[in-house]
Formats: sequence, structure tokens, C-alpha cells
Amino acid sequence: MKKKIVVCILAASMAAALAGCGSGNAAAGSSKSESKSTSSGVSSASSESKSDSSAASKSTSSEGAGTGVEDGVFTVGFDAEYPPYGYMGEDGEYTGFDLELAQAVCDLEGWELEKKPINWDSKDMELESGSIDCIWNGFTMNGREDDYTFSIPYVDNSQVIVVAENSGIDKLTDLAGKVVGVQAASAALDVLQSDEEGGKKELSDTFSSLNEFADYNTAFTELQAGALDALAIDIGVAKYQLNSRGEGFKMLDETLNTEEYAIGFKKGNQALCDIVNADLQKLANDGKVAELAEKYEIADMVSLKAE
Repeated sequence: MKKKIVVCILAASMAAALAGCGSGNAAAGSSKSESKSTSSGVSSASSESKSDSSAASKSTSSEGAGTGVEDGVFTVGFDAEYPPYGYMGEDGEYTGFDLELAQAVCDLEGWELEKKPINWDSKDMELESGSIDCIWNGFTMNGREDDYTFSIPYVDNSQVIVVAENSGIDKLTDLAGKVVGVQAASAALDVLQSDEEGGKKELSDTFSSLNEFADYNTAFTELQAGALDALAIDIGVAKYQLNSRGEGFKMLDETLNTEEYAIGFKKGNQALCDIVNADLQKLANDGKVAELAEKYEIADMVSLKAE
């Protein structure tokens, strides 16, 4: 009888131990389900966190998996001296049409926006290294379609020439023998160096020199000082500079080129591109795109419309 009692006690002890192990495994499984998603997918717990629209928990959203924003931070690379698309405002904070549009996308997704100023010459290196998720700052897609995964185009743009009003320069052919400035690694530089259809290398060959600058603010200062005779520049940036600097400058009626702006993602990152595309269209439908375009005085250039 005593032996039977001992056996029963031992059996009960083993059952309790096994139950304890089972509880430990269940707890581990629960902990794993709440952790950041792995490459194989995400948990139901992370899906619930998305519904809470919490930026802190966006890292576990299934929509962030495989896009580069699994940590919930959307890092935008931009030229900090490229108004009205990206620049430092009077309050010392970075702002602009593109940056406010990026913030609106982040608001929809529950992401935190990181605005990362970059040297425009280094934009490809920044994107390839993963230090930024996209290039979003008046970025021309034409001629670069094979190098990036691009969003839907959202702004129609032209390359123009800006000169002093009293320069005596009224048409492109008047630029012969003149010193012309342009931003390094810009679409304006590309078109002036291209001898393909639509390129203007034949025109730039007539210049006295074509000087490259890191940013257009510096180039405009040189134009204002008389060190440059003309400046090749995007029309939106030109309008902003002319409005902010007052009288004394003009744009030539002839344009160098017409193009479209889009957001450049790393080649193959279609998942992130699709998310942003859907959000851009929603923002257009909600009137947010038009609102920002009016604010930054580029309403006549925005091509993304409500459906």
C-alpha cells in the first residue's frame, strides 16, 4: 500500500514538471510571436500593433517586412538646399513639399520619418548602403528608369535657364561664350552633357565654361555676384529663388528639357514602392497633395491628381 502511495506521488510530481515545461514553451512561443518579424514573415501580434497606428510598433507590421522599414523608421535622403522640395526653414527645421509629403505617408503608415540630408553626388552610395530608404527630393526619373525602382511620377518639371535681367541674354543661342553654372549630378547637368536625342551637348559646347556647384543656393549667389552669366536649373527651384531673391533675374522662355519627378527606391524594392504609391494616391484623393502644392506654389506642376 505504501509503495502504491509513493508511486502515485512520483507520478503526480512528473506530471507537474511536464506541465511546467509546457508552460515554459508556451511563454516562449508567446514572446516570439510579439517580437520583430523575421524574414519568413510576421506574427499576428505585430498585425494588431499596426491597427493601433503606433510608430513604435510599426516595426512588426507585415507591410514593413522586406521593405527596409522593419524598424518603423522611414529614412528619406534629400538635398537640404533644394527649395521648395527640401530645405531648412526659418525655424531651423527641414521642410519642403517633398518632405511634408513624405511625412503624410508616414502618418498613414504609422512610421517615424527620418529626414537625412545627403550630398547629392553621393545619393547612389547612400541608397545602396541602406543608410536611406529612398531618394525623395525633386528627383528626375527620366533616363534613370533602369537604375532605380521608381514611384509613380508626381511632378512635371522643366530645365530652364536663369539670367540677370540686364544680361542681354534672351534665348539659348545667346549663351555662346558665356559662363554657365549647374548643380553637380543634376538632371540639368545630364542634359547639357548628353549628345543623345533631347540632349543639349551641342549647346553646352558653345559655352565659355560649364561650372558645377554642390547646391543651387551657392550657384545663385555666384550668379548674383556676376561670376556666372547663367544658371541651368529646375523650374520649380528657379521660381522659388526668383520669388525669394526679388527682382533682377529672369527665366528664358526656351526650356532645355522636360521631365518628371518620382521617388527613387533601391532597384528591386518593389514592396516599399507599392506601399508609398498607394499612399500617394490616397493623399491625392484626400486633397493633401493639392494642399501642399498650393502651399509651396507648384500647383501648376503637380501631375498626381485625385482619381
